[in-house]
Amino acid sequence: MAVLNQYSFPFCVTAHAFNSDRSKVAVCPNSNVVHIYRQANTSTGWELEHTLDEHDLLVTGIDWAHQTNRIVTCSQDKNAYVWTFDGQVWKPTLVHLRIHRAATFVRWSPREDKFAVASGSRCISVCYFGEDSDWWVSKHLKKPIASTVLCLAWHPNNVLLAAGSADMKARVFSAFIKGVDKKPAPTVWGEKLPFNTVCAEYANPNSGWVHGVAFSPSGNALAWSGHDSSVSMAYPGSGQIAHVRTNRLPFLSLTWASETQVIAAGHDCTPVLFERTDGEASSNTTTPNAPAWAMGKSLDQGQGSHQAPKMATNSAFNMFRQMDSRSQQSSDVGSDGSVGLKPDAKYVHQNAIT
Repeated sequence: MAVLNQYSFPFCVTAHAFNSDRSKVAVCPNSNVVHIYRQANTSTGWELEHTLDEHDLLVTGIDWAHQTNRIVTCSQDKNAYVWTFDGQVWKPTLVHLRIHRAATFVRWSPREDKFAVASGSRCISVCYFGEDSDWWVSKHLKKPIASTVLCLAWHPNNVLLAAGSADMKARVFSAFIKGVDKKPAPTVWGEKLPFNTVCAEYANPNSGWVHGVAFSPSGNALAWSGHDSSVSMAYPGSGQIAHVRTNRLPFLSLTWASETQVIAAGHDCTPVLFERTDGEASSNTTTPNAPAWAMGKSLDQGQGSHQAPKMATNSAFNMFRQMDSRSQQSSDVGSDGSVGLKPDAKYVHQNAIT
């Protein structure tokens, strides 16, 4: 079993990314800067090593390339920077995204030769390094996106890109770049994949924004989480879709642990395991003979973890009821203005997991 290493920063963390061996972490303290911490051998746990401060507005996304050791950041200032370490300092390179609204999310591709940036401009900027121009170039994935793109995930083949957006849809696009990508092998998502091909489009079952998307390790299935507190899995090869509705607060991000396990986390302050079962499809599914999925245990085995869904809902309700009727405040307000539960919360995280 993995060992939990816990460290509390004196600020809320709105974006973060680890390096390849997890000895360093880049975090955004809900501002326009990024702090890079390294794991120390002392009792302090983590020590501040570098500060990246080129952005003018809130940093909304960070990703750290494990092979090339490059960091990419995006911000509400509509820009992205690629940071390269020269042995002493991190040097930024501006990437012109050609968007007129805030960037919301960023991810390196598996081969780390391009990255994708989501935005409020109803498009996705796919960025790659142009050898001729010696500059990062961007191309846009646009149609049929009808609202802000909130999340992205790359397929293992480095070409397909999944996106979730505020138009309540999860989609799979082709982000094939001629001269950068080799022709991919046929997949369950399609064979001919020119740039901006929409390989699949899925509607969230009960409407609601799509907060998180992720491909399975094989790339043959897609999972997404919606603001209706559901988690869905789609299998394009068979056309089957499984929806799991939960009584928890909405999940903001998710990842596949294996082909039969998905871990989701969000406003309930704890990661939750979803597992594929061998039984018949449950009433949660929307297509005949779809694989049966069920919500399992919380991965944060804190005190009272089995009552977490009820407690999480009631704690928020009680907080506002006391503020209204008794002029009492049951939450802690941090120095940066963030609001969280009291320190006696049931889990390690005491606010939403992003």
